[in-house]
Amino acid sequence: MEAEHCPLCGRVLGTVNIDRHHLVPKTFKGKEQFPIHKICHRKIHSVFTERELLHSYHTWEALRAHPDIQNFIAWVANKPPGFYVRTDTSARKKSR
Repeated sequence: MEAEHCPLCGRVLGTVNIDRHHLVPKTFKGKEQFPIHKICHRKIHSVFTERELLHSYHTWEALRAHPDIQNFIAWVANKPPGFYVRTDTSARKKSR
C-alpha cells in the first residue's frame, strides 16, 4: 500500500499529528474533509480568515500559490511526518 501524502506540503502523512481540513470552511457549509498534517492545517488557519478560504483559497493549488504558504512548505519540506511546533498567527491576518 502506498503511503498517503499531505495535500498541502506533499510529505508523507505518517500516523501522528494528523488533522482534517475543509477546503470550504465548515462555517460556510463545507462538507468534504482531507487528511493533512496538523502543522500544515494550523499554518493555513494562521494565514487566512474563513472568508478568504471560502472566496479565494478553497483549492490546494490556490493555497500553495500564496507566498506565505510557499515559504512554509519550503521550511517544512525536510521535517519528519510527525513534526509539529506551534504556529503563530500571521501579522497580515492580525491586522484585519
